[in-house]
Amino acid sequence: MESSKTLIASTSGIRGIFGAGLGPEELMRYAGAFGAWLHRQVSGRRPRVVVGRDGRVTGSICARIVTATLESIGCDVLDAGLATTPTVEVAVQAACADGGIVLSASHNPAEWNALKLLNRQGEFLTPGEVREVLALAEASALPLVRYEALGSYEARDFLDEHLQRILALDFIDPERIARRQFRVLVDGINSVGAIALPALLRRLGVVEIRLVNGEPHGRFAHPPEPLPEHLTGTIAAVAESGVDLGFVVDPDADRLALIADGGVYVSEELTQVIAADFLWRFREGPFVTNLSSSRAIDEVAARYGMPVYRAAVGEINVVQKMKAVGAILGGEGNGGVILPDVHYGRDALVGAAMILQHLANLEQSLSELVATLPRYAMVKYKLPLDHLDAETALARLAERYAHARISTIDGLKIDLDEGWVHLRRSNTEPIVRIYAEARTAAEAEALATRFIEELQTIG
Repeated sequence: MESSKTLIASTSGIRGIFGAGLGPEELMRYAGAFGAWLHRQVSGRRPRVVVGRDGRVTGSICARIVTATLESIGCDVLDAGLATTPTVEVAVQAACADGGIVLSASHNPAEWNALKLLNRQGEFLTPGEVREVLALAEASALPLVRYEALGSYEARDFLDEHLQRILALDFIDPERIARRQFRVLVDGINSVGAIALPALLRRLGVVEIRLVNGEPHGRFAHPPEPLPEHLTGTIAAVAESGVDLGFVVDPDADRLALIADGGVYVSEELTQVIAADFLWRFREGPFVTNLSSSRAIDEVAARYGMPVYRAAVGEINVVQKMKAVGAILGGEGNGGVILPDVHYGRDALVGAAMILQHLANLEQSLSELVATLPRYAMVKYKLPLDHLDAETALARLAERYAHARISTIDGLKIDLDEGWVHLRRSNTEPIVRIYAEARTAAEAEALATRFIEELQTIG
C-alpha cells in the first residue's frame, strides 16, 4: 500500500497513520493551509491560534511541527499542551482566538493522529470551510513570512477555564454532589481524560477517585474506542472495587461511557439520554441528536413533551441543527453530550457532571436510574470498502425501500416498525458503518445481517 493511501483528508479533519501517510510534510502542508485560511478571515493582522493535543505518543512531535509551521507563516500560537478536545474548544473562546487545531485521532488506534480544525467560536469548521482549507493545501506553497513578521508562541493551560464553566452552571451543585459521597472509577485510556476528568471530580466533591490507565503517555492499555469488548478489565475493576460507578473516556475526552455499580456496562447510547432526562426536569426545549442514535431519546422526550430533531452524523452537523432549532441540549449516541451553556461541542466532562448531579438529586444509583429508561439493543458493524461502490449500493437500497420511512441526508437510514438500520460511509475510516437497533439483541443482529447481505449483493 502506498503511504498516501493512509491519509484521509475530509470534512472531519486530516488524519492518518504517523510515518505512513501522515508525517512532517503533511502536517506542515495542512497546518499551513489552515493558517493561510485564517489570514484571509482576519485580514490585516496576525491570526491567533490555539493548539492542543491528546496523549498519543506522536502528539508532542506533531504539536511542535504544527506550532512552528503556524509561527513561520505569521500566526500567533497559544499552546494548550495536553488538553481534551472540549478544553481546546473552550480555549479558543476564552482566548478570543481566531481558530484552533486539535491534534487527536479520537477513537482511532495509537498509530493514528489527526488535525481537527476549529473556527473562532471553538467549533469544528463547516464542510464548506474545510474544503476551502483543503483546496489551499493542494494549490498553494507554504506562505512563509520574513523574520520580522513571524508569529509569537505562548504556552497556556486552559483546563481551569473549562472546569469553571461547568461549575458555574446553575443546575450543578457541588455541595449536593459531595453529600452523596460518590466513589468513582475513571478509565483515562492513558490520555488527557486521565488529567481532566479527575480534576473535575475533585472540584465536584467526589470522595474517592480510582484512576486506571491514568498515565497520559499514549500507549493505550486497551483499544481506545470505549466499547464493552474493549473494557473487560475496567468493568471488572468497577465490580471488584465496589465503587458507585465508572466513567470511561476516549483519548480526547469528547465521549463518555458509563459502568454502573456492580460492573454493568451501560450503553454509550444512554449517556445523552441520561443527560437529557436530567436537564428536562429544569428546562424546556428541543434536543438534537444524529441519525444513528437510539430511539430511547425519543421515548424519554415524549415523557416531557419535548421535541427531538435528527441531523447527519458528526458534531458540526448536530451543532448546526441545534442552533437552527434553538436546542437546549444535543449529543450523539457515541457518548457525546453537547451543552451550549458551556460550549457547542461534545464534552465528557459536561456529561459526567450532569450525570453525577442527576444521581445526587434523585438519590439513586446508576443502575436504578438506568432501569427507568427505555431498553433497546444496538449493533454496530464496519464493512471495508474494498471494491464496494458504497454510493451506488446505497442509492439502489433507497429505491428498494422507498415504501419505508427513509432518510438520505447521511447515507441511508431505513426506519421500520421492528427497528431501524443506518448505513453510511465513514468520514474517518475507509469503511461503511452499519448500525441497527431493535428491542432485542437478536432482532438487531438479524436486521444488521439482512442489510449487510443486501448491501454486498446490490453493490
